[in-house]
Amino acid sequence: MSNSSTITQFLLLVFADMRELQLLHFWLFLGIYLVALLGNGLIIAVVACDKHLHTPMYFFLFNLSLLDLASISTTLPKAMANSLWDTRAISYSGCAAETFLFSFLLGVEYFLLTVMAYDRYVAICKCMHYGTLLSSRACVHMAAAAWGSGFVNALLHTANTFSLPLCRGWSNALDQFFCELPQILKLSCSDTYLSEVGLIVVSACLVFGCFVSIVVSYVQIFRVVLRIPSQQGQHKAFSTCLPHLTLVSLFVSTSFFASLKPPSISSPFLDLLVTVLYSVWPPILNPLIYSMRNQELRDAVKKLIQSIILQQQ
Repeated sequence: MSNSSTITQFLLLVFADMRELQLLHFWLFLGIYLVALLGNGLIIAVVACDKHLHTPMYFFLFNLSLLDLASISTTLPKAMANSLWDTRAISYSGCAAETFLFSFLLGVEYFLLTVMAYDRYVAICKCMHYGTLLSSRACVHMAAAAWGSGFVNALLHTANTFSLPLCRGWSNALDQFFCELPQILKLSCSDTYLSEVGLIVVSACLVFGCFVSIVVSYVQIFRVVLRIPSQQGQHKAFSTCLPHLTLVSLFVSTSFFASLKPPSISSPFLDLLVTVLYSVWPPILNPLIYSMRNQELRDAVKKLIQSIILQQQ
């Protein structure tokens, strides 16, 4: 056995062997990437430029769009390059960087969704104290805590995983189109996973704590909303929560299924499908979900586009 320094590159999963299908995957990924860039870029620009959107909810949505842009930019460009140039290789340092960045951004998104649930709870259940509980300083501190927690969690996992010995005689092929921690762990020839198990337990406790916080927030929200006498008032309150609740359901269900699915139903195709659902689709769907359910955001986007067109004329 030899340690990880003897491995200079990893081989990523290829979607097809035929050159025509490889090019088709490239153009498909490019289209997905451009849609994600456009949708999240518009939200970032609109929230930054429109003073009416300088509120806690849109501040956290701004952070979410930044996360989505960074997340999809971590995985898709390398997959597109591999499909275009008919290669599978990614360097050891490139794989380590991709693993860290994806774990970091995934963790931050989960923490940020928890903070956004608290924002909806305060807006509906503690509306009289909304400006105090979610002041500008409090919002910045909560966003910084989400980014910092994700960074520390990803750093510990990545450093621990890449310090495990990887066997020279074992295949360096990964069953995924980008580098992620479970795939790297499969290549380890070490029998000592105690430290990794400890980190997994810590992360599981953090994830469970966030999940409980989200559930508790929405239980309180539903209790308050159901006591609103008018049906129109209930609908208005629910409509402000629906985009976030949709994102949480999509993100949590796919990531939990990817982590907890039994080995008996595991297959390369299913693993790939689930990974695409929680790594590629959220950056595309998040802007659509929020813009479809938010008239204020749609109006701001229209105003921004109209101003750009008038400037060009």
